[in-house]
Amino acid sequence: MIFNTSKKYILNSFSKILVEVTLVFFALSLITNLLQEITFFKDSNVSGFYPIFFAFLNAPSIIMDLLPFIFLISTQIFFIKLSEKNELFIFKYTGLTNIKILGTIVFFSFFLGIILIFGFYSFSSKLKSHYLEIKNNFTVDKKYLAVITSNGFWIKDEINETVSLTNAEKINNNLLINVSIVQFDNNFNLLRSIDSKEVDINTKEWIVKNPVISKNNSTEKVESLILKSNFDLEKINNLFSNLTSMSLLKINELKKDYFLLGYSTVDIRVYEHKIYSLPIYLAIMTLLSGIIMLNSKYKKSKILNIILGILLSVVIYYGNYFSSLLGSNGKIPIILSIWLPLIVLMIISTIGLVRLNEK
Repeated sequence: MIFNTSKKYILNSFSKILVEVTLVFFALSLITNLLQEITFFKDSNVSGFYPIFFAFLNAPSIIMDLLPFIFLISTQIFFIKLSEKNELFIFKYTGLTNIKILGTIVFFSFFLGIILIFGFYSFSSKLKSHYLEIKNNFTVDKKYLAVITSNGFWIKDEINETVSLTNAEKINNNLLINVSIVQFDNNFNLLRSIDSKEVDINTKEWIVKNPVISKNNSTEKVESLILKSNFDLEKINNLFSNLTSMSLLKINELKKDYFLLGYSTVDIRVYEHKIYSLPIYLAIMTLLSGIIMLNSKYKKSKILNIILGILLSVVIYYGNYFSSLLGSNGKIPIILSIWLPLIVLMIISTIGLVRLNEK
């Protein structure tokens, strides 16, 4: 009974600190976003509502990325507060050791991570989707778009008062394969249609190879044709890189469409593993932070430990980024690129846990 009461107290205290730290990070992300949105709208005649509105829409997706570090710092503060109130010694007298306390919040972090994947992530991705969709109306790029569906790759492009609708069966390196381009004027009167086996999109001046051009009920075939576009290969790749605006279901559907199109699914699979590894990531960060605090003289150096936590967060962030980059570039297997940093952190935590148990 005493153990259950103590466990409830630990979880309530840890949850309260998590909420407080999350709110601090949310406020910081809002301020950062607000500055960026003000810069974005500086040349637009809009009210002050829009920068604030867009900052709120974008903030949850940033919090999603920062969750591991929120858990790390929250764990530090949790043990500092327990120490300040001498509650660690009280728990020892009730049979609740440091290992049991740490185990309680580690398992809590893991199960909370599962809830966050299917709850908070869906919420943040929905807001991110609205953020990108609404903000597109304020950009000069809103006259063109690109999508990938089960029917291939589609581009709507408007340049020099000509609207082009392009459909390709697949992408192979810098080439669109089996391409059909239909061009209209601003009133959507048909100008011409172009069919080609291959179109080189390496630059914004597309090279249409051996096109068949249909115009005014006549057809001609030429050796090549240059078409100006707002798109090149790099821009197309960047358009499909923002996976944070998609739910898990949409990501899975997009992966199937990419596969049918012959488009690389590496980035999607890397992102999927990052999302699904979140509960383990949060648990490891909680464990690692707890071990550091229990093995250090945090009663005499609270600020130093918080700074250490921030520095550790930066190191872990760039370690994960570098590893996922190697996976995206094909240097190491995709699964290994996501799980290797977690395995390293787990090994370090296990060594620390052994030392803590010896004490």
